[in-house]
Amino acid sequence: MSKDIIPEHASALSVFDNIKRTRLVFGDGVSLGTGELAKELGLTHVLLVTDMGLVKAGHVEVVRESLLKAGIKVTLFDQVIENPTTDCVEKAKQVAAQAKVDSFIGLGGGSSMDTAKGANFLLTNGGSMLDYWGVGKATKDMLPLIVIPTTAGTGSECQSFALISDAKTHQKMACGDSKAAAKIAILDPELTLSQPKNVTICTGIDAIAHAVETAVTNKRNKLSALFSMESFKLLLPNFSRVINAPDNLSARGSMLLGAAMAGCAIEASMLGAAHSLANPLTARYNIVHGQAVGMMLPYVVRFNSKMEECAEIYGELMKASQIEGRNEFDNKGESLAAYLLGLLQQSGMPVRLRDIIDDKLSLPLMSKEAAGQWTAGFNPRLAGEIEMEKIYHEAY
Repeated sequence: MSKDIIPEHASALSVFDNIKRTRLVFGDGVSLGTGELAKELGLTHVLLVTDMGLVKAGHVEVVRESLLKAGIKVTLFDQVIENPTTDCVEKAKQVAAQAKVDSFIGLGGGSSMDTAKGANFLLTNGGSMLDYWGVGKATKDMLPLIVIPTTAGTGSECQSFALISDAKTHQKMACGDSKAAAKIAILDPELTLSQPKNVTICTGIDAIAHAVETAVTNKRNKLSALFSMESFKLLLPNFSRVINAPDNLSARGSMLLGAAMAGCAIEASMLGAAHSLANPLTARYNIVHGQAVGMMLPYVVRFNSKMEECAEIYGELMKASQIEGRNEFDNKGESLAAYLLGLLQQSGMPVRLRDIIDDKLSLPLMSKEAAGQWTAGFNPRLAGEIEMEKIYHEAY
């Protein structure tokens, strides 16, 4: 990457430009170089996928100007919704087809990036998102994708999966294929400054959950363990910093990088029961994903810590992050669960389901739904319908 798109006002974290399957470009203000990076890929006409909030924040215009300056035509799709549905993806695909674009840019949180990936599946391979539920079901090459996260949360920028909800059943489908991975991920901490406090909290908790869950899944490996550990070390201390000092760019950068590393961990080892339990809460009660995951995480950590191996890993995370565990717990997992509950309380998030659900009548049905989620099978401890209901009741 040419030196003129690396700003002089970069934060305390070092600027880097790393090329692997997804090229990671990190540093304060690097989104200003989006056009030049897109030009390096040979792009001529992009569909810029985003939401109205980012249009109002001014981020869309900055990226669009950079692209136009580089001689790249831009068609805008700004109708992304939270937890994108098959209907939303279909609309984006139709706009892309009518404009005859040769590439996609996902600007925003996980919803924008997932919508861009989903539209790419449909435009290049046809059919519906249901056809790609699973792994490796795209038979044709996909168009180049650039992603620019504006939240430090999902880590979708480092994943080949698009999470799309069925518009009718609300079932969340994980559609993964290596061809769907972004060519370039542009990580600009300055773009996260415009987040409302509640978004910073929910996305930050989500990223922390990714680090914790990927560390213990039954698919974990040495590579995923490395990403899980490093992301946790970046996220834990800086989560409180960005809450207390929202303009701290160094802390913002650490959160953004930590979320990306957690995304790499997900790609290598998947997620667990906390996400399985969270999805029905989002679908039925419209609870923000990060909040739902955050509420369930301490109880899943407690559940998994009955396995000695998981308890040890949780202890290693705490030690590496220099977290002081509570002395009354012999089990390191219990200690981490208590710490996470305290983190939720400090950030003003509810810690009990009774705070947001009137009664327990829906718990059995939600337990069945949770057990059927794709992430449930990767939890280290068997988490079927019975176990899911027990966790819900404990969280209540």
